[in-house]
Amino acid sequence: MKKLGVVFMMAILVVASSFSPKSNPIHETRMDADIVDLAISQDFLTTLVAAVKAGDLVETLKGDGPFTVFAPTNEAFAKLPAGTIENLLKPENKAQLVKILTYHVVPGKILSSDLKNGQVAKTAEGSSIKVTLMDGKAMINNATVTTADIMADNGVVHIIDTVIMPPM
Repeated sequence: MKKLGVVFMMAILVVASSFSPKSNPIHETRMDADIVDLAISQDFLTTLVAAVKAGDLVETLKGDGPFTVFAPTNEAFAKLPAGTIENLLKPENKAQLVKILTYHVVPGKILSSDLKNGQVAKTAEGSSIKVTLMDGKAMINNATVTTADIMADNGVVHIIDTVIMPPM
């Protein structure tokens, strides 16, 4: 009877875990890849990769760093008003695109364990972002960090669920 109870409890745990919220499927540290190669290897970062290419930021983000990148997912970009991405990817809007993308980059390597509630960090764009820690979650401005501390050979990537916008 005791074995049946253990089996039953294990079955409940398996079923319950299948209903838990899923984070992004990236779990590996890629010390053999830079930040750009790490992003290219992930299906849920294709919009970010396209934007980085359009902004001519590939070589910069392949540089020595270290960099901390708050990487918005494809779903994060999809939350923007219709036509925003297409408009930003036009050559005539490159300066605005670069401003937005570099707002997602902080010089240096900031791990999730380094984040403090109320912390302000200066971005590569020149403006600052604000960290809020609450209920076990980290927020960067209005974006939630969904996956943290993905290591690359030239920095760290934190996946976020919203595109953060610099002051215009």
